[in-house]
Amino acid sequence: MIETSRYHHGNLREQILQTAFVLLDVEGIDAVGIRKIARLLEVAHSAPANHFKSKQALLVALATDSFRDLYSKIVQENSKETDDFRVAIHSFSNTILEFGLKYPNRYKLLWRSEYVDDQDSDLGIAKEDIYTQLTAILSEQAKKKQVDVESQAIALWSLIHGYVLLRLDKNLKDGYDEVTGLKRQVAIIDVLIDGIIE
Repeated sequence: MIETSRYHHGNLREQILQTAFVLLDVEGIDAVGIRKIARLLEVAHSAPANHFKSKQALLVALATDSFRDLYSKIVQENSKETDDFRVAIHSFSNTILEFGLKYPNRYKLLWRSEYVDDQDSDLGIAKEDIYTQLTAILSEQAKKKQVDVESQAIALWSLIHGYVLLRLDKNLKDGYDEVTGLKRQVAIIDVLIDGIIE
């Protein structure tokens, strides 16, 4: 049973989002529905339509808020003073991994184009903010390489995203590299970093 509180006069939009996040986290993307949320909040079925015209609009808002939350975590982690490229990349990668493992349904929603409208400007900005953080980390190293920052960012993002999804889908288990003794997610990022800085 989903635990939510009844709506009390105030910010209905925020209550809808909070309830939708609970549904998303507990039951998955398909469980998020405007009528279901209205029923849980004990408001008229038409009340949420004042804030979200469709289920897709609600899912876009959830994805946008999730990207903003992830961005905030990345900025917080990368604000720790370091000039070490390797530390900065590991921090970025680990933040995404932790977010994905803690909120698997939110993470999956971020990348499901059939649920979210990629043309939404707020969603686009939230997504771009994270990508800009990654390219900022890579830009110093790119000055020394033949491959541009964009190619490096795509390679790193693909590696991180693929690893998170493989873990979420239980195709890979958490483990350690047998040669270095490092956690698997650290070892695979090191392989890519070595390719960038060599």
